[in-house]
Amino acid sequence: MIEIGIIGMSPGNAHPYSWSSIINGAFDAGEINRIGYPAVANYLEANKDTLGIPSAKVTCVWTQERKISESIAMSSKIPQVVDSLEDMIPLVDAILLSRDDPENHVTMAKPFLDAGLPIFIDKPLAVTKEDLQYFADENAKGKLIMSCSSMRYANEARIVKQDIKSLGKLELATAIGKKDWIKYGVHIVEGLFSLLNDPIPSTVRSIGKKDREIVYIEFENGFQATVHLFMDIVGTFQISLFGQQGWRLIDIKNSYSMFRDNIIEFIRSVKEGTSRLPFDKTQNIIRTVIAAIESSKEGGKVIDMSTF
Repeated sequence: MIEIGIIGMSPGNAHPYSWSSIINGAFDAGEINRIGYPAVANYLEANKDTLGIPSAKVTCVWTQERKISESIAMSSKIPQVVDSLEDMIPLVDAILLSRDDPENHVTMAKPFLDAGLPIFIDKPLAVTKEDLQYFADENAKGKLIMSCSSMRYANEARIVKQDIKSLGKLELATAIGKKDWIKYGVHIVEGLFSLLNDPIPSTVRSIGKKDREIVYIEFENGFQATVHLFMDIVGTFQISLFGQQGWRLIDIKNSYSMFRDNIIEFIRSVKEGTSRLPFDKTQNIIRTVIAAIESSKEGGKVIDMSTF
């Protein structure tokens, strides 16, 4: 049995509740509704027959407020609330850092990496080159670090991926999502890159504006993509692929499925002693996200990824 400590929570991110419930097989819909996440309660209820991962259990929780920790613990049947991050270290085999505020990721991950504990870090891993370099250096030392958007495991994308050759030579992708670039840009970039077998971008350029982000990406193989992320639109995440012989629209809706598969991949990584998601793939995606931020700051400058 792999005992896991979970860390939360950041504003607007209910992953400490949902991920703990997916692993432990328990949730309190009333409590999750009370704190303002009815969509989470709904997908847990709809999938309650598949809740629970037999080889793992979330056994302790820490958040910035004990009341929040106690709420998560009660909802997901987590037996222990701890008063500090460091208190978790002797109690668990692995860590889920389920906060999506990347400016805090280095500080929160460091005690566990120093202790040699495997860690999954919620998206985005980092939004500065300095923080990304820290994690790259730790990975190079052999530390088990896994980080990605769960959209990497979206079933809707994998269904198209298995038939992608029927589209012929791909010419263009368009990817559309909602909310802000820093926390949600990584979702659509990860979904797109994983669908295309993680190509290497050659240039990145932001041609939109704040809360109406449009990012143009050209890859080393000449393939082109545009990523659109608008704060106030209604809809799901969508990716369209256009080839010389066909096209497909991918409408990504099943959050539960991709969360569960992501968690399972992390637990398998802990068992195997190495991340099943190579760090260079994560680094490739986060570099692209950061390049778009830098391009936007510089008025739409084209970022040459070979020197970035």
